[in-house]
Amino acid sequence: MSKLQHGSNDELEIIRLKAISYFAPLMLHEALIRVCKVCGGESLDRFEKAMIEKIERSSLDDVDSEDMKEFATEQLYACVRELKSSPDMTQPIEDVQSRRTHGRSEKSETLEGQLQQGLEDSFPASDPPAVVSTAIPGGTKKLVGTDEVLRQRTGEK
Repeated sequence: MSKLQHGSNDELEIIRLKAISYFAPLMLHEALIRVCKVCGGESLDRFEKAMIEKIERSSLDDVDSEDMKEFATEQLYACVRELKSSPDMTQPIEDVQSRRTHGRSEKSETLEGQLQQGLEDSFPASDPPAVVSTAIPGGTKKLVGTDEVLRQRTGEK
């Protein structure tokens, strides 16, 4: 028979405290991983700061309240440290715009055309298709494939 159904109040309190001490950190860990995946890793820093403030402001009617606060803060730091080193943590999303070549077209039709031209220029070679985009500012250039670039440089059309 289960102690939950037939246990004394003292036995139930001991089981409850064991469950809290074992499962609460696991639940917190998983919840924070999910928050970080949705809101980013910076949310973990904000959570840590808010929790420390909440722990410090809490008023407990217990002789061990200051020790409990210190222990809770240490547990929080350990949990956050573990999360930050966890392989489940997602890395910050990189700003794609910072990596784009200035003047590069964003239109899928233009990019598809460049790829098609690169395929045609490299046929029947065994090399993979070469698509060249310019990094020169001032708008897009119609330079597609290495053959086209060489023709432009030598003045051929």
